[in-house]
Amino acid sequence: MLPISTALDALNFFSADVRNALGPYVNVYLVTDRHWTQTAAGLVATGSGLLGIALQTPIGAAIDVIRAKRGIIVLTMAAMSASASIIFAYPTFWPMALAFAILALAGDAFVPAVAALTLGLVSREELARRLGRNSAFDHGGNIGIAIVAGAVGYVFSQRAVFMLVPFFAFLTSAATLAIPADAIDHDKARDLGSNGDGRAAAGYGVLFRTRPLMIFAFCAFFFHFANAPLLPLVGQKLALGHPKEATAMLSFCIVAAQGVMLPIAIFVGRNADRLGRRPIFLIAFSVLPIRAALYTLSNNALWLIGVQLLDGVGAGIYQALTPLVIADIMRGTGRYNLAQGAVATTQGIGAAISAVAAGEVMDHFGYNVSFLALGAAAVVAYVAFLVWMPETRELSPNSRANTATGM
Repeated sequence: MLPISTALDALNFFSADVRNALGPYVNVYLVTDRHWTQTAAGLVATGSGLLGIALQTPIGAAIDVIRAKRGIIVLTMAAMSASASIIFAYPTFWPMALAFAILALAGDAFVPAVAALTLGLVSREELARRLGRNSAFDHGGNIGIAIVAGAVGYVFSQRAVFMLVPFFAFLTSAATLAIPADAIDHDKARDLGSNGDGRAAAGYGVLFRTRPLMIFAFCAFFFHFANAPLLPLVGQKLALGHPKEATAMLSFCIVAAQGVMLPIAIFVGRNADRLGRRPIFLIAFSVLPIRAALYTLSNNALWLIGVQLLDGVGAGIYQALTPLVIADIMRGTGRYNLAQGAVATTQGIGAAISAVAAGEVMDHFGYNVSFLALGAAAVVAYVAFLVWMPETRELSPNSRANTATGM
């Protein structure tokens, strides 16, 4: 039996391989290999995104209640394997829409389930470091799958990349089941406290009464509106200039960013308690508009891949800190996963809308205008966070109650 810490490391590493073999590779495959229009690809992404948005918050609420956290993760791995098989075998509009819908629902459940599992396994004092470590191993998995997928896509085809998913899904499931079920404190997993302390969970209305959560969700919307289309657009831009190396070039972009994200995640995990969440998060929000603008300066492949390094800073901080900030805000409410679902809903709305919006702008005005429009949305996220978002590390129950009522 693996130690719990090692099993969590393996879970995060291999699950990145599953999720990211079905990420930007699908978009580039459809546009460059199957000759879909930007608008058609955007419609499929948006349709699945809207389904995921509709169910994200209810799924988060269910994860608060369901005690089979390991089972949820295993089920999502099976669903992602099914999606990959559909994409490989039937790359036409309606089967792709079905595959994207399954993928959206699996993604809705997977991320909060892993965060809840982590929260139920470690103490509050260890949480920042453990979440940073989760993020670091996730980025390590992203690097691994980018290298493997790039090689597979180059030697065989872009389409062959999707058959890596069932293999890594099996490894993820094995790592998950290596964690003993009785090691999980299910009250802690929903940020309620320890088993048996007699607390009751807050009502669902706590989402709307908690001002810091509402501010954070607003910022998350614009961050993801700006960030979600950038890598697919860059991947397409590279693929049009280098069609044979399309998958390999995209893999280089991912590796460049993930190589930065890994040490960033470790830094965040070790310093979030000492420095606070807010100053570190401001770095993430400031880097995104700079990155979008820099993409417009050159079409050179080395330049585009170099700029992609900035994604490692912004997205690396965002991914490592978000579950910790939500845990700060929702401490003692018992609605941690509900709040994760609500924030993920706003993120999903932003990403889904931007998939169509960026595609439409690109089809009519070109890549550079798309990049600048996305950069403008990123500026909105930065200003909102700078002006309104409090430091959550020091939020006491009383201060959370005060901010919830606007006092």
